[in-house]
Amino acid sequence: MRRGNRRLDIALVLGGAALVLLPWYRIEGGFFGLGWIGGFPSSKDTAPGLLQILSHGRTWLAGVVLIFALGCITRAIKDQMKRGTFLAWIGAVGLVYLSLQGLAIGFSGWTWSISESLFGMLSDGQPSMGAGAILMALVFVLLFAFGLAERGVMKGDAFIVASISVLVFLVTVFVFYPIGSMLIGSVQDFDGSFNPDGFIANMQDPGIWSLGCVLGEERCGVAWRTLFLAIMTAFGSTLLGLGFALVATRTRFPFKKGLRLLTVLPIITPPFVIGLALTLLFGRAGVITEGLSSLFGIEPGRWLYGLTGIWIAQVLSFTPISFLVLIGVVEGVSPSMEEASQTLRADCWRTFWRVSLPLMKPGLANAFLIGFIESMADFGNPLVLGGSHGVLSTEIFFAVVGSQNDPSRAAVLAIVLLFFTLSAFLAQRFWLSGKNFATVTGKGDSGSHIALPRGLSIGVHAVVIPWMIFTLVVYGMILVGGFVKTWGLDNSLTLDHYIRAFSVDFSDGGIAWTGVAWNSFWTTMEIALISAPLTAAVGLLTAYIIVRQKFAGRNLFEFALMMSFAIPGTVIGVSYIMAFNLPPIEMTGSALILIACFVFRNMPVGVRGGIAAMSQLDKSLDEASLTLRADSFRTIRKVILPLLRPAITAALVYSFVRAITSISAVIFLVSAEYNMATSYIVGLVENGEYGVAIAYSSMLIVVMLVVIAGFQLLVGERRLRRENRVAGVTAAPSVPLGQEKTV
Repeated sequence: MRRGNRRLDIALVLGGAALVLLPWYRIEGGFFGLGWIGGFPSSKDTAPGLLQILSHGRTWLAGVVLIFALGCITRAIKDQMKRGTFLAWIGAVGLVYLSLQGLAIGFSGWTWSISESLFGMLSDGQPSMGAGAILMALVFVLLFAFGLAERGVMKGDAFIVASISVLVFLVTVFVFYPIGSMLIGSVQDFDGSFNPDGFIANMQDPGIWSLGCVLGEERCGVAWRTLFLAIMTAFGSTLLGLGFALVATRTRFPFKKGLRLLTVLPIITPPFVIGLALTLLFGRAGVITEGLSSLFGIEPGRWLYGLTGIWIAQVLSFTPISFLVLIGVVEGVSPSMEEASQTLRADCWRTFWRVSLPLMKPGLANAFLIGFIESMADFGNPLVLGGSHGVLSTEIFFAVVGSQNDPSRAAVLAIVLLFFTLSAFLAQRFWLSGKNFATVTGKGDSGSHIALPRGLSIGVHAVVIPWMIFTLVVYGMILVGGFVKTWGLDNSLTLDHYIRAFSVDFSDGGIAWTGVAWNSFWTTMEIALISAPLTAAVGLLTAYIIVRQKFAGRNLFEFALMMSFAIPGTVIGVSYIMAFNLPPIEMTGSALILIACFVFRNMPVGVRGGIAAMSQLDKSLDEASLTLRADSFRTIRKVILPLLRPAITAALVYSFVRAITSISAVIFLVSAEYNMATSYIVGLVENGEYGVAIAYSSMLIVVMLVVIAGFQLLVGERRLRRENRVAGVTAAPSVPLGQEKTV
C-alpha cells in the first residue's frame, strides 16, 4: 500500500507542476531553448495553466483543474477498491476533457460550429498545447492506470498497467489520430468547413481509376498502375528471394558469404540510389546505352523512364529483404519430414512441391507482403525513374508541394494507398490464421535437407548468378558515380563532388564545416541518435507485454501496434502534416515531429524482433524474480534486459539506419532548420546535381557500414562471453531436449 501511495503522490506532484510550474501552451522557439523563462509566469504566452484561468480569461481550463483536484481528494480514500474506481474514472474523464477542449478551441475561438451555437462566441482562442498541457495529459493516463492497478487489474502490477496505458495513448496520438485527421481533411474545405465535393470529385477522377490500358488506351489510372507495379514487384522480389535462399541453404554454391553480404546493401542504401545507378547505366547518356549505340548503332531510348525502370529498381532494392525473411524459413523446414517423404518413395520434385514448399508459406506470405508494401510506399525510385508515369506516392507529393496545392486530393490519394496496403496486410493475416506450420520443436531433429531437384537447381543458379553480377554492377556504379565529373559529357575522374559536399576549413584555430552537405548530415545524425533508443525501448517494452502478459484484448493490442507497419511512409507524412500543423498539437517544422515519425514508423520491427528474442527466454527466469518479490520493472531491468543485449543492439542499429535512409515520410516533414540527408539528396537530384547526390549517398553508405560493423563486433563479444568456465570445467555443448544429464 505504501508503494502504491508513493506512486500516486508522484503523479499528483507532476500534475501540480503541470498547472503551476510549466507554460501551458506551446512556446515559439521551443521549450528546451529556455527563452520563455524571462516572461514566465506573467506573460500570456508563457503563463502556466492556473494563471491562464485567473489572469488571462481562459476559463475553459477550469474543468481540467477541477478534475485534477478531485484526483487529489481521492488520495484520502482508505478503501482501495473505491479509490481505484474513482482514480480510473478521473483519469479517463480528465483525458477526454483535455483532448476535447484542445480540439474544440483553436487560435481564434471555437473550431466547431456546434460549440459556438451551444456556448456562444469566445472572446479569445488558444494556441497549441505546450509542456504543461502535455504533462497533464500524461498524469491523467497514469491516474487511470494506477486506478485499474488498485482494482487488481494485471494482478495489481502498476508498472504493466501503466505501460499498456501509455503505449495505447501514444499509438492513438501518433498513429490513429493522424490517420483520422487525414480522413476528416479529405472532406473539408480550406477554411475547415465540411465540404465533400472535393473528396467526391477526386474519388471519381479518371486519372486515378481509369482502366484505359485494359481498353487499349495508352495508360491506366494511377491507382491501378501502382497496384499492378506493387504486385509485380512483390512477385519478383519474393521469387528471387526464394531462389537466393535455396542457393544459400540447399546447394554447394561457393560464394555463399558474398551472397549474404548483398543482403546488407539495400538496408544501408538510400531508397533512390538504385534509380540513380540505373540511370548511369541505362539512361540516354548511360554507360551501357552509349556502348550499344557506338557498337551496334542502337538509338538511345527512354524505356528506363516508366514502370519498367521502376520495377527493375524496386526488385533490386527489395529482393535482398525477401531473402532475409525467407532464409530462416527455408532452413527451418524439418529434414525428417523430407526424409519421411522420400521413405514413402516420393522423388525430389514431389518432396519439394508437396512437403518443403507448403511449409514455407508463412515466409512466402511475409516476403510478398513486405515487397508489396515497400513498393506501394517507395518514393525515391519512382521520383527518379517514373517520368510521366507517376505512382500514388509521387502523386501525393506533388499534390502537397507542387503547383496543385490540393490537400484534399493528397488525402484522397493517401486513403487509396492506405486501402491497398491494409487490404494486403489483413489478407495475409487471414490466409495464415488458424494454420500450423511448426516444424521446429523441443525434440531433436536429425538428418540434413534434401538436395534440390536437378532441374530446379540449374534454374535457380541461372537466375541468381546473373542477378548477383547485375547487383554488383549497379552498386559499383554508385561507388564510381561520385568520382565522375559529368556523366555522358565528361567522364574524367574528379574529387570535386566530395569536396563540394564535405569540405572542411581549418581557420582561426577551429573547424568550419563548409561543405554543402554538412548541415543536413549532422541534423540526420542527431535525429537518428535520439530516435533509435526510443524506438528500441518502445519496441522491446511492447514485446515484453505481448509475450509475458495475458490480458483481455492482447491480440487487438498487438494488431493495433503492428498496423503502423502496413501504413506507407507517404501516408504517414501527409497525415502528420494534417494532424500536427494546427492546435491542439503543433509540431510541424520541429525536430520532434521527425523523431515521433521515426519511432512509430519503425516500432513494429522492434516489436517483432523483441517478440522473437523474448520467446527464447524461459518464463521461469522472470517468474523466479517475481517470486523473490521483485516488481516487473526490476525484473525487466535486472533479468530480461541483460539477456536481450544482442536484440537490443539489433533494434538500435536497425532504427538508426532506417532513420538515416528513410525518405517517403521525411520528404513532407523536413524544414529549413531540420533538413534530413535523404531529403537534401532528393533536392540535388531534382536540380540535376547527380555527382554530388551520389557522393553524399556513398558517404551515407560508408557511415552505415561502420555502424553495422560495430553492431557485429558487439554481438560477437557478447556471444564469446557465454562460454563460461565453472570450477575449471568448460561448459558442455547443448543437447536435445529430453536428453539432458543431471549434474
